[in-house]
Amino acid sequence: MSKPLDGIKIIDFTHVQAGPACTQMLAWFGADVIKVERPGSGDVTRTQLRDIPDVDALYFTMLNSNKRSLTLDTKTQAGKEVLEKLVRESDVLVENFGPGALDRMGFSWERLNELNPKMIVASVKGFSDGHHYDDLKVYENVAQCAGGAASTTGFWDGPPTISAAALGDSNTGMHLAIGILTALIGRDKTGKGQKVAVSMQDSVLNLCRVKLRDQQRLDRLGFLEEYPQYPHGEFSDVVPRGGNAGGGGQPGWVLKCKGWETDPNAYIYFTIQGHAWAPICNAIGKPEWVEDPAYNTAQARQPHIFDIFNTIEAWLADKTKFEAVDILRKFDIPCAPVLTMKELANDPSLRASGTIAEVPHKERGTYLTVGSPIKFSDLKPEITASPLLGEHTDEILAGLGYNEEQIAALKDARAV
Repeated sequence: MSKPLDGIKIIDFTHVQAGPACTQMLAWFGADVIKVERPGSGDVTRTQLRDIPDVDALYFTMLNSNKRSLTLDTKTQAGKEVLEKLVRESDVLVENFGPGALDRMGFSWERLNELNPKMIVASVKGFSDGHHYDDLKVYENVAQCAGGAASTTGFWDGPPTISAAALGDSNTGMHLAIGILTALIGRDKTGKGQKVAVSMQDSVLNLCRVKLRDQQRLDRLGFLEEYPQYPHGEFSDVVPRGGNAGGGGQPGWVLKCKGWETDPNAYIYFTIQGHAWAPICNAIGKPEWVEDPAYNTAQARQPHIFDIFNTIEAWLADKTKFEAVDILRKFDIPCAPVLTMKELANDPSLRASGTIAEVPHKERGTYLTVGSPIKFSDLKPEITASPLLGEHTDEILAGLGYNEEQIAALKDARAV
């Protein structure tokens, strides 16, 4: 079956996480993604955090499925010529090199545009061009700090906290994928390629927009009524850390369930929404709270919101997180169990939907990876194994018109 991105060829000059996450998703949807790697070593994540000696690490396999691998040394003249041919035949080049690396390689935007005026050149940056920190090297946690996530995550009596979610890396990759697809649609209208760039700082900040909202409210009001610090605590002039409070104005908290003494994840997240107040009261055996003026409005509840959560937690004491959610969902109460990676990996619903996929690999056997989080009515992406280093070099070169003798000469010259 034809896939939406069939016929789109992408040169993948990315490594680690942000860029590979972007190109992997495009590969899932049909693009021919050619991962260009250094001969002999390849993407650094092939060897990072290995669980099997001399086999590609899960870090690499889970970010590079459905791609082809071409080894190429662009420092050699022969390697540059191969890349020139590849550029002429491709639609997109994606890179997350340091500033100026493509220029030093001899493939500036001007040169790429000369070789292929329809080429889209997409880049992951730490900071936007012209930013006063644009020379800084950026990793996941650096981006979370620079983008405002860390300062607003954690508890008010503790330090800024990094999220385990890849807000800097994979999130930036998803933003870049949107940019590439937009540029491809634009090219259909204009016939021209263009540059697309996404910075990790900008991508984190985009996910923190409600905190920017809160900063403006705080500047005007001097307090934020939905934060745990209100009404008894104090506010400074910056958005505080709110623990596990909800960010949308609906009070929420992580609450203990049966077994929490020995299981660090025996918790649920419980949200008190205004329209759900009566069902909440009925579910936890407090029907008298429905009409009680001390509880029946959000404003009335806020001064003793933690007393309410303590009451709910007492109700949860003899229920596992799964039992509690099964009861509460019948009352249409927003909640969820705190799920571990092991529970998610073995979730039959996630397996059935393709969100968790088992993938056979030539060297490591079967491994688990995440599948497409985007679901389509007419497309179910097939997840295939990440390529071995240089696995498709001969195939790709042959597709560029090189014969066996020429391929052998490239290998002798150590260009591939």
